[in-house]
Amino acid sequence: MRIDAGLSKLLGLSRSAAAGLAEAGDVLVDGSPAGKSDRLMAGSQLEITLPAAEQPLQVVAVPVEGMKILHQDDDIVVIDKPIGVAVHPSPGWEGPTVVGGLAAAGVQIATSGAAERQGVVHRLDAGTTGVMVVAKSEHAYTVLKRAFKERTVEKRYHAVVQGLPDPSRGTIDAPIDRHPRHDYKFAVVTGGKPSITHYQTVEAFRAASLIDVKLETGRTHQIRVHFSAIKHPCVGDLTYGADPVLARRLAITRQWLHARSLSFEHPSGGWVQFESEYPEDLQNALDELRDQDG
Repeated sequence: MRIDAGLSKLLGLSRSAAAGLAEAGDVLVDGSPAGKSDRLMAGSQLEITLPAAEQPLQVVAVPVEGMKILHQDDDIVVIDKPIGVAVHPSPGWEGPTVVGGLAAAGVQIATSGAAERQGVVHRLDAGTTGVMVVAKSEHAYTVLKRAFKERTVEKRYHAVVQGLPDPSRGTIDAPIDRHPRHDYKFAVVTGGKPSITHYQTVEAFRAASLIDVKLETGRTHQIRVHFSAIKHPCVGDLTYGADPVLARRLAITRQWLHARSLSFEHPSGGWVQFESEYPEDLQNALDELRDQDG
């Protein structure tokens, strides 16, 4: 196995981080510096110098333009997340965050979880818009974390994918893990984490289809990876193989993917459901598809 791939598995690092250690001369194999593409052999002795621990990430209270609070009570706050907003701070991310926006709005959230992720019970990608819930009370954090883990939360997304999926209603059951060559992507990989996506076509056009998606699991980039794997990538999702010509025609600069609704047992009792309307760029692209077919 290559040094970067082997260290990634041994230490739980990303492959690029493992490669960086080798390139910096911080990996010795049997006493000699090893390059990232050198091979690990059984019985070899590894010496690895890890960088000093980074300072804990801090939540900065900064208002987030376009972030709406859909519901708030003593236990939870439900928000409509806009494009280009991460859920919480992370290494390398300098943009706005949901937790920072809530702090700026004076919303007190649960203190459970890592410092930069307090109150966070699930996430949306920075490039995905829509509805999400954050725990305000410690009780809500415990209850919702368990609900997401046990998959009792119903997460529904709407996506516009290229072409017409066949069958028009079905299930994609394919394991997902990091892409073997591109660290910033994920892929369907043998031996990956079990990943299940249920979908139903809502509206079909000549070039694309609007689909309703229900996630049974919640892997990073799951919808994007699964539909790319069946040759129907989300419109505008150039990272996962979407047609740039169609994206330009619809004036869309990101994947057409929206967290449409979230339903769960409220921590204080009773089933609740919250919905998010399409943001302007997604609605305009959908209208353009309808106009072109009309």
